[in-house]
Amino acid sequence: MTDNEDRTNGEATDPVVGLLLAAGGGRRLGGRPKALLEHRGQPLVEHAVAALRAAGCARVHVVLGARADDVRARAALDGCVLVDNPEWEQGMGSSLRAGLASLAGTGSGTRAGTGAGAALVSLVDQPGIGAPAMARVRSGYRDERSLVSAAYAGVRGHPVLLGAAHWAGVAATATGDRGARAYLREHEAEIALVECGDVARPYDIDTEADLVHLEP
Repeated sequence: MTDNEDRTNGEATDPVVGLLLAAGGGRRLGGRPKALLEHRGQPLVEHAVAALRAAGCARVHVVLGARADDVRARAALDGCVLVDNPEWEQGMGSSLRAGLASLAGTGSGTRAGTGAGAALVSLVDQPGIGAPAMARVRSGYRDERSLVSAAYAGVRGHPVLLGAAHWAGVAATATGDRGARAYLREHEAEIALVECGDVARPYDIDTEADLVHLEP
């Protein structure tokens, strides 16, 4: 974790912290890190952070990996806690583990835990999922046992709210590019689904063909 202070550190009573996974290297995009792809005049990482804040997450942790130094230099991430994931090439699971460790205060070089009751997990390469969908999922928080997921025509997607009681279990099963999928599949009956298909489009920016979704 860097020394970049959370500008809302005093708002520790906010139970839901935004967790943005932004470490991907864009292998199928010619090695362009996804965090720095431009959308509506700003890097995707800035766009995603702004959406989390507009959804009500006063505190935001951002996991960086590919060309992390360039992301820090080019993106305005003031007030965010920036988390380094040196194992980002192993896939999204490693970034999720690093992010949850930063929230719990258990990772290498981390400060004390945030005291958060839940993490609202968002992906940097899904700009079609904005503040309205994030706010709907965030509003499903009840306590540290909460599990809430956006759904699109009834199919589970992002963002996902992970109550703190689940962080250890998620981290133990998050490998490769599966993220929290294995854990969520095992706890399907506990997940509250929130339909978001009317306010968001859950596409990913993975390939050159997907770049058509980015706006100037």
